[in-house]
Amino acid sequence: MYRLLLAEGCFREPHWHPNADELAYCVAGRSLVTIFSHGNLHDHFTVEKGEMFYIPSGSIHSIENIGEGTNELIITFSSEMPEDFGLSGSVGAMSMEVMANTWGKKVAELGNVTRFLDDLVIGKTAGKIEVPASASFANRLKFSVEAKCPAIVNDYGNARVARKDSWPALRSLAMYSLRLHGNGMREPHWHPETAEMGYVLEGNARMTLKSPGNNVDTYLLQPGDIYFIPRAYPHHIENLTDGEVRFLIFFDTPNVQDIGYTGAIPAFPSRIVSPTLGIEPSQIPEIPALPSDELVVGKANPVK
Repeated sequence: MYRLLLAEGCFREPHWHPNADELAYCVAGRSLVTIFSHGNLHDHFTVEKGEMFYIPSGSIHSIENIGEGTNELIITFSSEMPEDFGLSGSVGAMSMEVMANTWGKKVAELGNVTRFLDDLVIGKTAGKIEVPASASFANRLKFSVEAKCPAIVNDYGNARVARKDSWPALRSLAMYSLRLHGNGMREPHWHPETAEMGYVLEGNARMTLKSPGNNVDTYLLQPGDIYFIPRAYPHHIENLTDGEVRFLIFFDTPNVQDIGYTGAIPAFPSRIVSPTLGIEPSQIPEIPALPSDELVVGKANPVK
């Protein structure tokens, strides 16, 4: 995961990732994304706070701050070790004669084109920023997740989702924008076929993670923290404050699956649940017989 900050008038140079798709969420500011893909496809669009974009692996793209103040993006990848090629270093790897032939020019006509292997990465825009009117049009690689109705919502919180069922362009990643109210908790659960990586936007929370064997970890989470949950490891998220807590939660599959304790436990008969949980059969009615997961639940007990 990257946290990309672009100062006013700056840009992320044209670049591509040969081994990873890219999924980005705009936290602040306004940017212009330009993409050139296989098949000579040209895409350009603006992205503002609460909007997302998706870059397929190998597609060359740039990100330009076209607003006032700092442009902040949270970016995740389909590989835990994304590789990166920048246009600056890739052109620098070729001789001036090769580049002159590429452009149909004489070497002398290229002037002061500089050759260097280290990528520029971030640069300062030269000249006036011009945003084409078509950049505001709908685009298959752009998604306004915060403008969507929550897929999960109750009195304790909600989650807006960017999954393949709502954003067909996704092929390897997904994201949930999760909000837990002061009285809310994400129930203990796991994702059968996907790992999870989260970024805390607002508030303070607590997470408990169960690993194989007798390993249990509990973390306190605050704004700017990142966490990782391996595939199918049980975990929960609890709001520790009276205010709202916000997470950006990324997954390494476009089709997120979920199994929670609220639906899973009553799926089994009491003759199994009673000895498994170490409780008397008479206590089983105290566990709600829910046919499906609640996902977000209330905090009936004080935070300890």
